[in-house]
Amino acid sequence: MSSYYERHVFFCLNQRANGEASCADHDAQGGFDHCKSRVKQLGLAGKGGVRINKAGCLDRCAGGPVAVVYPEAVWYSWVDKSDIDEIVESHLRDGKVVERLVLPDSVGR
Repeated sequence: MSSYYERHVFFCLNQRANGEASCADHDAQGGFDHCKSRVKQLGLAGKGGVRINKAGCLDRCAGGPVAVVYPEAVWYSWVDKSDIDEIVESHLRDGKVVERLVLPDSVGR
């Protein structure tokens, strides 16, 4: 049985009201918007391709901003739009994980 999407990406857009670190503090929305736009520009969006979704807290706040790519379960953190471009082109299009942007397993909340 095949999956509807080849890859599914979840971007944490959570904003904490209590002052704790959160992905929204690091322009996670901007990363989400840019990723969604690049995926569409490259013709990767839709059935059999890539789906970009918003998510609430993914509980890896200390590494924010974060996104996770399934089915590989690869967690990423990024600094700017060029990092997002690299994730889209290397991982989402070409299937190669961007090791330098992978969030270490030791990073949690």
